[in-house]
Amino acid sequence: MALALQQLINGLTLGAVYGLIAIGYTMVYGIIGMINFAHGDIYMVSAFIAVTAFTLLAAAGITSVPLALAVVLFVSVLFTSVYGWAVERTAYRPLRGSTRLAPLISAIGMSIFLQNMVQLTQGARVKPIPPVLVGGFDIFEADGFTVHLSYSQVLIIVVTVLLMSGFTWMISRTSFGRQQRACEQDMTMTGLLGIHVDRIISLTFMLGATLAAVAGVLVTVYYGVVDFYIGFVAGIKAFTAAVLGGIGSMPGAMLGGVLIGLIEAFWAAYLSPEYKDVATFSILILVLMFRPSGLLGRPEVEKV
Repeated sequence: MALALQQLINGLTLGAVYGLIAIGYTMVYGIIGMINFAHGDIYMVSAFIAVTAFTLLAAAGITSVPLALAVVLFVSVLFTSVYGWAVERTAYRPLRGSTRLAPLISAIGMSIFLQNMVQLTQGARVKPIPPVLVGGFDIFEADGFTVHLSYSQVLIIVVTVLLMSGFTWMISRTSFGRQQRACEQDMTMTGLLGIHVDRIISLTFMLGATLAAVAGVLVTVYYGVVDFYIGFVAGIKAFTAAVLGGIGSMPGAMLGGVLIGLIEAFWAAYLSPEYKDVATFSILILVLMFRPSGLLGRPEVEKV
């Protein structure tokens, strides 16, 4: 029982991170109908920006944890959103009128470029940082096993809930959200109504990159180590989460992320940790075979 509760906490924490990244996938797909396969590497870039920012703050003698987290989040979001804007301008906008295969190949090329750029500038070795948030709560102990909830896990879950609530409100209640939903339904008619479609798409890419930036900072705080390959693995799993929940659905993306995190956590605890990734990608195959629209997604109906 204690082990199951601990893995539930670990799975929710991991799933929250996957959910944040998955929302970026689903936002881009919802507005242009394409998958941004460079999104996972945007998350990786944000993690390296966070490591650099934490290192510089430590060298400057800033020891306040809330101040350091606020500064690192601001810097990571600022620079990572620029990366998201650049990906849209270089890899997607010039190919928006072409076949679907061309932007897909362009996004994969952008992903490889970002990986190699970070590897060349930061090196291939892992980048560790000293623990930022230490300590936590001991919930209870049973059979010699103590269920522990760390401060970093609390931070990840709380920030994810706040961001999910904020983005849901923004999409459903604000002018930008209405313009974005209009672009999703009919981009041509939206442009004829005077809405700057290119600007809405660019802002959507930047918002997705913002969520990836927050996820990168939270993972850096949680694990304390990053490398240039984390974007590929996390990106594929977040894409699986988006497909599982229903690509194009923000609640579905978060639900899929939580489910993937829970499956990984319980699989690693009770079966074999070496094969937890196999379980994740097997789920992707099964969903694509039997429910392509996902748990909360709706099948696309082509209007003629």
